[in-house]
Amino acid sequence: MTSNVDLLKHNVRHPKQLLKHQFVKFLLVGVVNTIFGYLVFALSIYCGVHYSIAIIISNLAGTLFNFKTIGVLVFASHQNSLVFKFFGVYTVIYFLDLGGLISLHHLLDSRYIAQAILTLPLALVSFYLNRRFVFSSSRASLVKKKAE
Repeated sequence: MTSNVDLLKHNVRHPKQLLKHQFVKFLLVGVVNTIFGYLVFALSIYCGVHYSIAIIISNLAGTLFNFKTIGVLVFASHQNSLVFKFFGVYTVIYFLDLGGLISLHHLLDSRYIAQAILTLPLALVSFYLNRRFVFSSSRASLVKKKAE
C-alpha cells in the first residue's frame, strides 16, 4: 500500500505527475486568485474605501474570477449553474475574513498585513467547502470517467 508521503516523494521527482493532483492545482490556481483578490482589496483601501466594503468588492470580483479558474482548471467543471453554490461558499468566506480582519487588525494595527496573514487559512477553508459542497458532482463524474 502506497502512502501519501510516498506519492508526494515520487511526484516531487516528477513535477508533471504532481500537477495531476487536484489540491496542487488548487494551490497554484489559488496563488493567482489570491494575488487578484488581494490587489483588488489593496487598491480599494488605497482609494479610501472602508475596509468592510473593500472586502465585499474584493470578494465579489474575486468570486467571479475564481469561479471560472477553480471550476475549469481544478475541478474540470463548466457548469455555470454552480455559481450560486460558489457564491454561498464565498459568503461564508466573507464573514470569516471580516471577523479575522477585525481581530488581527487590533493586534497588528495594519489591515494590509492582517489580510495577507488570512489568505492561506481562508484558501484552505475555501478548498474544502468548494470540494465538498460546490464541485462534488464534478468530482464524482471525474472519478467515474477515470474508472471507465
